Amino acid sequence: MRGGNLSTEEALDRLGSLPYVDLGFAKIDTHRSLRRGFPEAIFCQGKSLEHVEEIVRKMRENTNRFMALRASEEVYERVKRIAPEAVYHPLARAILIGEEEREDEGGSFVSVITAGTADVAVAEEAAVTAEFMRNKVKRLYDVGVAGVHRLLDHVTELREANVLIVVAGMEGALPSIVGGLVERPVIAVPTSVGYGASFGGLSALLGALNSCVPGVAVVNIDNGFGAGYLAGLINQMAKT
Repeated sequence: MRGGNLSTEEALDRLGSLPYVDLGFAKIDTHRSLRRGFPEAIFCQGKSLEHVEEIVRKMRENTNRFMALRASEEVYERVKRIAPEAVYHPLARAILIGEEEREDEGGSFVSVITAGTADVAVAEEAAVTAEFMRNKVKRLYDVGVAGVHRLLDHVTELREANVLIVVAGMEGALPSIVGGLVERPVIAVPTSVGYGASFGGLSALLGALNSCVPGVAVVNIDNGFGAGYLAGLINQMAKT
């Protein structure tokens, strides 16, 4: 069109797919990046390989950067056929499609903290999401309440973060401790890590929701993506 990048026919074809593309089994929200500043993410868990492939194929026609979450190695191999540029982060179970731009090198950053090593997979989903949204991320893992001195060694760094994501299973106490040490927003991510009485993360969720510390918000159990997305928005707002 005006910039010379698209012909009239190509422009009309793209406009015809707005505001969403109906594949029958899925309706792809092609307007989301216009409304939210970040495209729709594909949640792969529960979808057939064929459905994921078709969704990826159609999304690449409308955006050059998007994520596929809860993706197995098998899903990645299928996606790679369609999107050779795709990069897989196995711990986060996340596929990044499109160019990976350098993270923000400025002073502002998101801190991602875990209570234990078993919480790292969820934390990595959060960290990778925030980084893909062009935020600088610093990680601090395995500093739970069983050895709180490990956390206290890093208080200065915690207080420098714009927003903190705290990922914890078991009793879910770590977000309250971190929230009591900093003057920044804390996003608690309860995980399904724990023995039977943790009820698949419900005890950690209730522990985080019942925190007496102001400034602590809580996302759903194991929802690293939601925490990373929210932290990315908060960090970007703090920079403006």
